[in-house]
Amino acid sequence: MSRPHCLVAAFVVALAAAGCAGSEQSPGALSPPQEQAAPEEPATGAVDSGPGQGYGLEVIPEIVAEVAPSVVAVLAQGGEGSGVIWDQDGTIVTNAHVVGAADEVVVGFADGKRAPAEVVATDEVVDIAVLRAERDQLPPATFSQDLPVVGELAIAMGNPLGFENTVTAGIISGVRRAIPGSGLQTQSLVDLIQTDAPISPGNSGGALVNGAGQVVGINVAYIPPEARAVSIGFAIPAATVVEVVTELLADGEATHAFLGILPGQVTPSLAQEFNIERRDGVVVLDVTEGGPADDAGVQAGDVIVGIGGDPVATVEQFLAELRDVEPGQRVELTVVRDGEEQALDVEVGDRP
Repeated sequence: MSRPHCLVAAFVVALAAAGCAGSEQSPGALSPPQEQAAPEEPATGAVDSGPGQGYGLEVIPEIVAEVAPSVVAVLAQGGEGSGVIWDQDGTIVTNAHVVGAADEVVVGFADGKRAPAEVVATDEVVDIAVLRAERDQLPPATFSQDLPVVGELAIAMGNPLGFENTVTAGIISGVRRAIPGSGLQTQSLVDLIQTDAPISPGNSGGALVNGAGQVVGINVAYIPPEARAVSIGFAIPAATVVEVVTELLADGEATHAFLGILPGQVTPSLAQEFNIERRDGVVVLDVTEGGPADDAGVQAGDVIVGIGGDPVATVEQFLAELRDVEPGQRVELTVVRDGEEQALDVEVGDRP
């Protein structure tokens, strides 16, 4: 099974995707939770608002009983991950790196049953995949449209190392996080929710849930202990997941803003190569001929220090800001060239 996030080469320490558990590491047997009333079943993946804050640990068993039927195990090409039920007709959300290049996977449900599932569509930019399992009358999860509040309850639910129906708990440790060094690797590792709820290989694609029983994120990665990290995990915000899944179901693909540049972090060697005085910002290493940035006059060696009026100091910040821009929009780039700041108006394109 492909493991694109298990190591991020640009990061000075190892970064593990939470969905790379091999089947040889799967001692956990499917163990359904105690029977409880299933949550109300909207026709499609529900989107609800509410911060879900102010809940103590005593509510965790109740939340688990409510949400566990909506969390599944995803078995693909000898590896294992997790998923979340989107609607009652068998649509399931997981990470693109969990399914890899597979066309079909097997889904294990909380009631102990398993069913084949087709990979309907994937988006590697955000790292989301949509599956359709051969089951109906399923209990969909409720997805929150709001970013969680730092410090509120966070419950990670999924299939780590084959231990299906596993629950861990902690708090929301941060929002709009970017994993250091990930900028030139993938946009999926920017604009994330950070949590200290323990996440392990196999948790990818599973649910990060708040105290109101709403899915606030889809677990995607963690920094392993060998990197001297203790419980540093990450999830894709639910609002981003909802947007991408809706596009994938409607069109088979999602749109993403495209500028046509190769961004790089300003380093001493790049500063010397491009005669840059600044020590922060995003240096333009290359410009796609005929692309949006090229048409706007962006040049190799420019240093981007702002986008849409917001300052950016790193590649990760830049990509996170760009994610909020829709293709066809015009956006102002603040660049430094020959020591002088200037504003360039760019009509953002759609990633080819």
